[in-house]
Amino acid sequence: MSTAQVVVLAGPSGAGKSRLAERLGLPVLRLDDFYKDGDDPTLPRIDHGANAGLVDWDHPGSWHRADAMAALRELCATGRSEVPIYEIAQNGRCGSRVVDLHGSTRFVAEGIFAPDVVSACREEGLLAAAYCITQHPLVTFWRRLSRDLREHRKPPLMLVRRGYALALDQRRVVAHALRQGCRRATGDQAYAELAASLQSRSDSRSDSGSDAGSDAGSDAGSA
Repeated sequence: MSTAQVVVLAGPSGAGKSRLAERLGLPVLRLDDFYKDGDDPTLPRIDHGANAGLVDWDHPGSWHRADAMAALRELCATGRSEVPIYEIAQNGRCGSRVVDLHGSTRFVAEGIFAPDVVSACREEGLLAAAYCITQHPLVTFWRRLSRDLREHRKPPLMLVRRGYALALDQRRVVAHALRQGCRRATGDQAYAELAASLQSRSDSRSDSGSDAGSDAGSDAGSA
């Protein structure tokens, strides 16, 4: 029986998943850290268009889903897991870090491949909620490009071309997430719902603690 559950945040790159995770203040498992290294021979390649031959980093074959699921299960069961740190600018893993829930019964898992874990998490009783975070494609494009340029993820021209391709592909990405069981919402909508749910759980635990204390006091008085 799991002791924690995961809130899955899916959606197009640049839609605001990381920003929402920060606002919630919950521990975060970054699913994009489970990308394969850039020299992995099993990486899928784009087979058409101007980017033909380049690694298709948006293809599910470019990440280690099994490793991500193992980390999710460990976090839900034990509240702690050592996970990789992936640096896009270096095309590979550059170390590891420990995700520790510190007693929290909820944590966030976010990334562009997040929809691919929703079904398994639901079947195993690990899922608290799953959202597909969306914005207008132009907003998403600008946020993604600004972030990628700021972090020097790839050469500027490559980022612009990739960003344009992702903007054209946004409708498909959202549709896939919805088919996998995610609910469509803006970052603000998801935050309002999740914050209310977390507050309700906190109030419920507080009430339970008060009731237990009162019962203990009554029993002691009776004794």
